[in-house]
Amino acid sequence: MDEYLAAAIDEARKGQAAGGIPIGAVLVIEGRIVGRGHNQRIQKGSAVLHAEMDCLENAGRLPASDYRKAVLYSTLSPCDMCSGAILLYGIPRVVAGESRTFQGPEDYLRSRGVQLDIVDDVECRQLMLDFIAANPLLWNEDIGES
Repeated sequence: MDEYLAAAIDEARKGQAAGGIPIGAVLVIEGRIVGRGHNQRIQKGSAVLHAEMDCLENAGRLPASDYRKAVLYSTLSPCDMCSGAILLYGIPRVVAGESRTFQGPEDYLRSRGVQLDIVDDVECRQLMLDFIAANPLLWNEDIGES
């Protein structure tokens, strides 16, 4: 397994261990992880702290030139909100662990020039399947469903 996807899975497990949704992300620039994050909507009572958003927040302020060299690894296909941040900062490549349990606007990201690679990782998918089965109301809240 890719070391960066493995780091994103570690973040997902941290979030799960803290009572949150098991989604993790890392931001990589020139082979170095510069930001890590996991979904913290439950833990922090946040409306916006999806894993990708937490990861970008933890990376801190970066010059535009850094974002344009970055790869964002996430255990799950990015939602509309996180995709917007990817586009806003010009992140050219996203590697998602899976998109079977949730598929964000993948075609839109690709149409805007983002290279989106879906790995279809069994561990990423199982983390989500187990969480969704045990916590359907929390999951629906996270993705904006009733």
